[in-house]
Amino acid sequence: MRGRKFNLKIEKIGLITYHYRHLKTEQVLLQLLNKKLHYEIFALPFKERKPREILINHRPNQSEAVCPEDIANKYKIPYHVCQKDSDIFPNFDVYLILGANILSPECVRGKNIINCHPGIIPSCRGLDSFKWAIYEMKPLGVTLHYIDENVDAGKIISVVPTPVFESDSILTLARRHYENEINTLINFDFYLNDPKNPFENIEIGEPKKRMKKSQEQELFNIFPKYKEKYKNVIIR
Repeated sequence: MRGRKFNLKIEKIGLITYHYRHLKTEQVLLQLLNKKLHYEIFALPFKERKPREILINHRPNQSEAVCPEDIANKYKIPYHVCQKDSDIFPNFDVYLILGANILSPECVRGKNIINCHPGIIPSCRGLDSFKWAIYEMKPLGVTLHYIDENVDAGKIISVVPTPVFESDSILTLARRHYENEINTLINFDFYLNDPKNPFENIEIGEPKKRMKKSQEQELFNIFPKYKEKYKNVIIR
């Protein structure tokens, strides 16, 4: 179902990321350069997290990448190292989140900040959305949306489903889902001009935390049933 068009003139784009090696930033930024728009990068502090023991690596290692500052230097993109998110300059047409923690209300206020969430909002919110969608037998997709002061609850631009195939393993589906997130963010301008949301009446879910290891183990039993439910579903 088509949504309401967002009639923004897009010329000047702020890219929000970490001042650290970050794969999603590298993948999206290198493709955005093809659009020949004006970009500036706002790099926020990155905090190392204690490694977690997980059974299913549903996203590639984000630190196996180059630092965004290297890309900025090579292509002469203004690069601003920010000590806090309120240091991000105002007056850009839109901002794209390539990598960031939850932004402060001070940062969000008065800005058109776009995020691509790896789940269908408002049903799958919070962390590990890919795993929770399978665990709760919910449809899989990514949501391009404006952010506000709530968690994964801003105005939706478009929802892009991730197709499921009979021969999928959890890992092949996870790869395709991640690629969907990257491609949707790269093509944010297309979705602004031609928004779609085939899940407008989907149930509202509570924000999730990281999935426990015991629940991850259950996914291996749930996944065949999940494929059976969604393998023949075609949503455009």
